[in-house]
Amino acid sequence: MDTANQLASAGTFQVLKLPLGFIRVLEWLFAIFAFATCGGYSGQLRVSVDCMEKASSNLSIAIDFAYPFRLHRVSFEAPACEGMRRERLFLTGDYSSSAEFFVTIAVFAFLYSLVATVVYIFFHNKYRENNRGPLIDFVVTVVFSFMWLVSSSAWAKALSDVKLATDPDEVQLLISACKDQTNKCGSVQEPRWSGLNTSVVFGFLNFVLWAGNIWFVFKETGWHKGAARFVGGASEKQSSTFTQQPSNQGSFDQSGSYNTHADLGQLSEYSQVGGPSSYANQM
Repeated sequence: MDTANQLASAGTFQVLKLPLGFIRVLEWLFAIFAFATCGGYSGQLRVSVDCMEKASSNLSIAIDFAYPFRLHRVSFEAPACEGMRRERLFLTGDYSSSAEFFVTIAVFAFLYSLVATVVYIFFHNKYRENNRGPLIDFVVTVVFSFMWLVSSSAWAKALSDVKLATDPDEVQLLISACKDQTNKCGSVQEPRWSGLNTSVVFGFLNFVLWAGNIWFVFKETGWHKGAARFVGGASEKQSSTFTQQPSNQGSFDQSGSYNTHADLGQLSEYSQVGGPSSYANQM
């Protein structure tokens, strides 16, 4: 039974229990988690600079950064350990392109999967009309599967670079006072990465969902139904051929059996006739 017959017999919202609708619901839920954990992130690290002149030391330099991770614009002030002079420094790197690309794909995937779910529930007959809806759905699903793979891979690489650029040990190398061995620099607080790590996981989970849903969307297209009819017609032809073949063989066997019995009958008759006559002649 296909999706249309199942919906007709069970009701409109039953599409959510079918793989086609259920996976769509998971897609927009996972897309929310993907762009929320990445786009809503803000982190902080802290380093300390202990100068020989204790008055100019700063033992808790807070450096805040957030999405979209344009780290080269993130500035902080550190003591120069020369009197009360301070220097303004910037983090290194711009990873906004990968982060924004990932969030953009997540937002559009959420919108499309939400709209597709509404169409499945309330407009399924129009969705299947002229086979246009399933074909568009199939193409969009393939495209989003590929985009999820690309964006998640790019964001995973960018996240590793962000972690390196915001490592307190790396940040200390930017401070000129830390290059003087008479001063002591250290790490006070590292950023928390659980939210961003979760965004990468949800990115690849979305890829798995969209790639897996390709098959269920393809089953709604005319391509799959045409192939199914072709295979069904070929199997019917083959079965009819096999059905006719035994009947012909049976008639042949009957014919052969008949001819064999006839020959045996003639031979028997000949023996009966010829037997006594040849015996009488011998007598």
